Amino acid sequence: MSHPFFFTWSRQAGATPIEITGGHGAWFETRGGDRWLDLGSLSYQANLGHGDRAVIDAIVAQADSMLLCPPNADFPAKRQLAEELLALAPDGYSRVFFTLGGAEANENAVKMARQVTGRYKTLTRYRSYHGATMGAVSMTGDWRRLPVEPGVAGAVHCLDCYCDRCPFGKTVGSCGRECASQIDEVLGLEGNVAAVVLEPVPGANGVLVPPPDYWPMVREACNRHGALLVADEVLTGFGRTGRGFAVEHWDVVPDMITVAKGLTGGYAPLGAVLVHDRVAHAFDDQLLACGLTYYAHPLGCAAAVAALARYREDELFDRAASLEPVLLGALREVAAAQPGVVRAVRGLGLLAALELDADDNEWRALGAGLARRKLYLHADPRRGTAIFAPPLVISEEDLRSGVQQFAEALAEATPGRSS
Repeated sequence: MSHPFFFTWSRQAGATPIEITGGHGAWFETRGGDRWLDLGSLSYQANLGHGDRAVIDAIVAQADSMLLCPPNADFPAKRQLAEELLALAPDGYSRVFFTLGGAEANENAVKMARQVTGRYKTLTRYRSYHGATMGAVSMTGDWRRLPVEPGVAGAVHCLDCYCDRCPFGKTVGSCGRECASQIDEVLGLEGNVAAVVLEPVPGANGVLVPPPDYWPMVREACNRHGALLVADEVLTGFGRTGRGFAVEHWDVVPDMITVAKGLTGGYAPLGAVLVHDRVAHAFDDQLLACGLTYYAHPLGCAAAVAALARYREDELFDRAASLEPVLLGALREVAAAQPGVVRAVRGLGLLAALELDADDNEWRALGAGLARRKLYLHADPRRGTAIFAPPLVISEEDLRSGVQQFAEALAEATPGRSS
């Protein structure tokens, strides 16, 4: 069957989409009646799972009430959402700028940083993904940047906090936090850096959980060199790591926090930049040269208000934290059973990765085995990782069962390599 539309990030010939028709909780349904266990939250956005009635009802009610407005309009859902986001943020945040999604949130954070600092460069990491708009993909460090280069001027990259395969060649006991001190050094050498933009935990590039003092050292480096610090929480926000925002794990207060995905649970497109008062205050008299036609669309705002209510009422951030040892424990059992295949296990909250030593044929066999079992997760040979990011509403039974089925698929794909 040919399709009249393009598939994202795909060679079009032979592309085979999953035709989703509905779902409930951690499960989605496809054409033909199959039920898949969603261990990846689709594109990491389905924190509330599928078919959440409260969010759907909020969207319907907003559609019945009001759908059209200019981007500078004030209406109840928009005002309530901004207030709730500021209440969720660390102390000192005073304004929210709404966007259509995560890439545009990062774009607008950089625009604000340029206007406030008078500088134009950004510093990001190589194993990073900040979105696919031209500015965001220029900041992105991974393979998605390369096909569209040259990108936006001023995008500088540095090495990663990749403790399992340290890019500085360090081992446990010999590490001097070169990953953090390099940011300090690059800021000094480059000069003119408006913003350091980092994912608290690089998610799609392998769940690279930083050491405890990494983020505090980065904050100090930004302070020393006059660069703003932007935490890209598009993937990690809203309970994914067991906290409202992942930077809370390290008690660091960025100058801006960008969010999307879990903001609405994926039920409507919406992103936002949460802005600390030390930045927001600059625009009291200075023109804020940012804006979009669909800024703070009513459907997105209504969906996000309902999503935040669901997170609170069911205590889903705490639930993700409580399920962390279940997920990591199950994955470590997979690693123990196949030490010749699994190189490392990493995770925080309901975001975890197995780093695998597998060849192309084994990766293809693994993908086929997951499809037969109707398991959806992010098994990526390009990065050598299988990433688990289930909805925060997943049951412990489904979580354990899903990892067990993954283990079976992995053993089938790598026969004779258990040691």
